[in-house]
Amino acid sequence: MAAKDLGRGNSRRRVPARNQPLNVTVVLLDGGFASTSVAAIEVFHSAGLLWNRLLGTPEHPRFRVRTASISGRSVQSASALGLMPQHAISEIDDSDIALLAAPGPEAVEGPKRKAALLDWLRREHARGALVGGICSGVGYVAETGLLDGRRATTHWALADTMRQRFPRVLWQPECFVTEDGGVLCSGGVYAAVDLSLYLVERFCGPEVALQCARSLLLSMPRASQQLGYGAASISRPHKDDKVRLAEEHLQAHFTEAVQLDQLAGMLAMSPRNLLRRFKAATGQLPGAYQQALRVAAARDLLERSNEALQGIAEAVGYEDVAFFREVFKRHSGMTPAEYRRRFAPMNFERGSLAFVGKR
Repeated sequence: MAAKDLGRGNSRRRVPARNQPLNVTVVLLDGGFASTSVAAIEVFHSAGLLWNRLLGTPEHPRFRVRTASISGRSVQSASALGLMPQHAISEIDDSDIALLAAPGPEAVEGPKRKAALLDWLRREHARGALVGGICSGVGYVAETGLLDGRRATTHWALADTMRQRFPRVLWQPECFVTEDGGVLCSGGVYAAVDLSLYLVERFCGPEVALQCARSLLLSMPRASQQLGYGAASISRPHKDDKVRLAEEHLQAHFTEAVQLDQLAGMLAMSPRNLLRRFKAATGQLPGAYQQALRVAAARDLLERSNEALQGIAEAVGYEDVAFFREVFKRHSGMTPAEYRRRFAPMNFERGSLAFVGKR
């Protein structure tokens, strides 16, 4: 995956001496998933080292990985696993890459500690480091202001909250990884692996990244989309009662061709007024809303049945299977066949490990 595909780079990034490892700082925060820090640490540590060690070739470590917390004291993950950092962030001023692990939702830093973290991130970025956040750690990066006017992602379940808190950020939660202006974001717990391997490839090239992935039995960074992983969140919360009635009608008749004039007449509204209020309340137009309902129903059928694609398309309201495939990919980030392979439960009948519906 080329870096140019993900956004603007940081032209001020400090260039280390030739053949010298890059300094990576992983900042540990309380209450999150330990894997958001450990996965990144182990991917960077393994680059140029583990593959070579397994094959008995000369080792060439590409990164020098350090861990830090705000105070230098240990932190505790959501699973009560204690993590002891090597440093306090105040002791580090030479990062080439600085990443925040995900904090837990209840782990709110005190004002002084939080201010120290935000100031440190701004300073590291100003010195030329790439800075970034993993999953909910993106929220702290957004608080620095470094993401204003820049592309960013986060976990799909946090997207609406992040949009409300940080409206100047160009949120793209469909992406697993973004990079813009020297600021990196990843979309979820295991997107820490995607982000880390992306950076290995960015700085060391595809061969080293592939060797690192193969030695750890990992897949290379996922192309872009996390849409398929989200629960079907069709609409955001709102208080417009008439729009809620329109939503209920669409939900009850999502497989049918619902005409805008008909829907507006049922609610004693003009079509123009319905479009305006529906978009303001839900964030989308009625046609797009109905498409999202159909895709959500199709996901359910793909996950729990071995029905052929034509049958699924017709069951959710599409006669043209090619158009259905296009709509599904736009909403889910993958084709129906790819979605089925990834999310259908495994079929253990007769000792088979094939996916249900696999063709």
